[in-house]
Amino acid sequence: MFGKRDTAALIDAMAVAARAESMAIAQRFEAIAALHRERCRNEEAQFWHTDVFEAVAAEVSAAQNISRGRARNQVRSAVWLHERLPQVAAVFARGDIDYRVLQAVVARTENVEDDIIAGLDESLARQVHKWMRLSKNKLRDRIDVWVADYDPAAVRVPPLVAKNCYVDVEPHPEAAGVATVGGVLDAVDAAAFDQRLNLIAESVCAHDPRSKAQRRAAACGALGRGEGSLACLCGLEDCPAAKIRESAAQVVIHVLAEQATLEGASRRPGYLPGLGVLPAESVRRVAKTAKLKPIRLPGIDPELGYRPSAGLRDFLQWRDLTCRFPGCDRPVAGCDLDHTTPWERVRWFV
Repeated sequence: MFGKRDTAALIDAMAVAARAESMAIAQRFEAIAALHRERCRNEEAQFWHTDVFEAVAAEVSAAQNISRGRARNQVRSAVWLHERLPQVAAVFARGDIDYRVLQAVVARTENVEDDIIAGLDESLARQVHKWMRLSKNKLRDRIDVWVADYDPAAVRVPPLVAKNCYVDVEPHPEAAGVATVGGVLDAVDAAAFDQRLNLIAESVCAHDPRSKAQRRAAACGALGRGEGSLACLCGLEDCPAAKIRESAAQVVIHVLAEQATLEGASRRPGYLPGLGVLPAESVRRVAKTAKLKPIRLPGIDPELGYRPSAGLRDFLQWRDLTCRFPGCDRPVAGCDLDHTTPWERVRWFV
């Protein structure tokens, strides 16, 4: 079908097929939603032995030769999409977004009130096609920010986090000598806990035989005993970790938020790198004891040097938060800051 060197045609075919896939799913969902509407208009439906939803699911199951469970999921998504998010549905029907993005939008907006959803639907329809390259976590966070703008109570991260937090430590159900630990923490507390575990886990030398996961588990015990490091298991007499075992490194948590949110004039949430949207109430609570540092917007003219200034670096890192490669969630702290346009071309244009 394709020539040996016809790589451009292969790429075009792939793009067309991806768009056609979305359009085909959209047609299927439109038909399911229309079938559901027709069945609801049937005056005899009140005398059926089952409700309309189950009846339509049975028809979808038979038509597609799929299980009733899968059919129910399709009916639920199709009806929800066309009744509450018709403009997002239109974007999907054009093939501008794929099913993964659609599923995320449907799931993250299910708590939005009926009298608010129309405005959110309009806003999402204008933006959602830009989010195709985002990873699952970034996509979740982007949708949650818009949801919080329209209906803060609908964000899946509960605003009153204190009432939902707990930590359980229990014996392992199948093995002696080990325990299970689980719970729900305030996001800022969780970020501090996670960072402290990493610091303690990295207090050994490169020859320690344990994996990072094993060292983090051991760090929980060290943390419980009030210790700031792990004993290295490398067995070397001149272990280099001995010199830095009592590290003075401190946990630093960064939260990004608008000034209006801090002042209580806005309900827009903040952002906690790695954990996502932080409700406005939590932002203001954290800000009471935090060091506040404004993010300065760079000037209009580009900087002429090869290395960015401290202000520009700070702005770019807070603008992007993670690696910009499609689907990569690596925090900016572990990324290289480089030119979008190669430096040679920048100098030539200047």
